[in-house]
Amino acid sequence: MGDKVRVAVVFGGRSAEHAISCVSAGSVIGALDPDRYEVVPVGITADGGWVLADPDQRLAITDGTLPEVSGGTAVSLVGDPAGPGLAVLDPAAAIVPALTEVDVVFPVLHGAYGEDGTIQGLLEMAGLPYVGSGVFASAASMDKEFTKKLLAAAGLPQGDHVVLRDADGAVCADPAVLDEAARERLGLPVFVKPSRAGSSIGITKVTDWAQFPSAVATAAAVDPKVIVEASVPGREIECGVLAPRGAGLPEASLPAEIRLRPGVDWYDFSAKYLDDSVDFDVPADLSPEQTAAVQEASRRAYLAMDCRGLARVDFFLATAPDGSDHLVINEVNTMPGFTPISMFPRMWAASGVTYPELVDRLIESALASVPRPAR
Repeated sequence: MGDKVRVAVVFGGRSAEHAISCVSAGSVIGALDPDRYEVVPVGITADGGWVLADPDQRLAITDGTLPEVSGGTAVSLVGDPAGPGLAVLDPAAAIVPALTEVDVVFPVLHGAYGEDGTIQGLLEMAGLPYVGSGVFASAASMDKEFTKKLLAAAGLPQGDHVVLRDADGAVCADPAVLDEAARERLGLPVFVKPSRAGSSIGITKVTDWAQFPSAVATAAAVDPKVIVEASVPGREIECGVLAPRGAGLPEASLPAEIRLRPGVDWYDFSAKYLDDSVDFDVPADLSPEQTAAVQEASRRAYLAMDCRGLARVDFFLATAPDGSDHLVINEVNTMPGFTPISMFPRMWAASGVTYPELVDRLIESALASVPRPAR
């Protein structure tokens, strides 16, 4: 393969966002220049098995059917940094040994067991450079409770929220632990969410407290830690962040806006991926001052969370009764979607960075990362 960089694109995984990860991976693989990269497609099945994906692995939503990692040659990650790469588990498999050696990993994984620091820790142990944030930033950004705590400590604005805990402070998915005072303070509607999930999976918009127990059960089925967030009326704004090339501050893209069409209640999973029910303004129709404020807050959030490589920061641009506006950060995503309609690559395209250039930059940043010294 000469001087080609061998990139293991890892997708699928054990989370509820398995299918979206597959779609993102298909876009990333399609953007990798075959003259510069050799792709090693590594799928993780829904039950956690690692495979070198079959050539006919479907990586797109087809007629409303979501893709799933369904076959391939069983492999495992080698944990010894002296021989980083993949080991083929089937001795009868006709796999050239060199194919399992990789230079860098692009973990296009969303949600639990991928975006939450777990695979990042595995790759650190294996001594493999990888795209995206490290263990701490990935774990903290995945957990909405700790994202809010870290951003608040950095002086960045948060919406009102409550994590469901019992009298001893333990996580407790019991709707009764949200007392009347908290309900009065939060008001209606509220959004009931799994604390550690994405793609709007497990989220319910509650407009009547009678709906609350069912909403908590839905969220707890995804993650035992449930967070209840007050609704923040306002425009939904997103901004992409990239690590700088060399020294300096991280770079922020032009912001974008998500606009729901009439009759669409909120930006749920179907609105994101299956229905033609939202409009995207890329870039957003913001004043120069608003754009600068979003970009500055995005850079500050990226640094506050100790992110690396990339992030997408999601905001509400809320309007006060006096007509003034202010930003509220909703979440920080350390591995945003890379599907054809995803905002992260579209924002960077509007900022002058094409999809292939974006992928190049992320791989370059990963390869340039300084490994942690051995202890």
